[in-house]
Amino acid sequence: MFTNLGFLGTKALLYMDIVTIYFALLPFLLLLSIYFATIKQYKKHFISQSIILVTTIIMVLVFEIGVRLSGGFMEFAKSSAISYDYLLIFLLAHIIIAITSVSGWIYQFIISYKIYVKNGLNSINFSQHKMRNRIVFLALTLNSIMGVCIYLFLFVI
Repeated sequence: MFTNLGFLGTKALLYMDIVTIYFALLPFLLLLSIYFATIKQYKKHFISQSIILVTTIIMVLVFEIGVRLSGGFMEFAKSSAISYDYLLIFLLAHIIIAITSVSGWIYQFIISYKIYVKNGLNSINFSQHKMRNRIVFLALTLNSIMGVCIYLFLFVI
């Protein structure tokens, strides 16, 4: 997985193709989960959020291990037509948004779960929950788009 070429027809390794496709699909998976909440299927919303969150963390771990085993960002950047400085700034912005959005997602997940377990569904402040999660969703979507762009910068352009 960490040494085989991917299936998208680029210079990327298999793990990069898998992770990139997952993150390209992430906003749509989140929208499906959000849809469950809007139609008041809260159990499906919780289960889907749990699965998506755990899968996202696994994908990040696969990505991080793969990058380390593959020589790191600098190794990938060597074959890109995009300037190293631009790539580095874009990557740093991506990392900051990634850490912030996933941390916010984990925080919101834990807080919502604790409130639900302690006081039940009626105790959740849905307007706060929606507001925070809109921000998290937008940040995760932006991060997914940026991740796909980095893939394109490094392996296509």
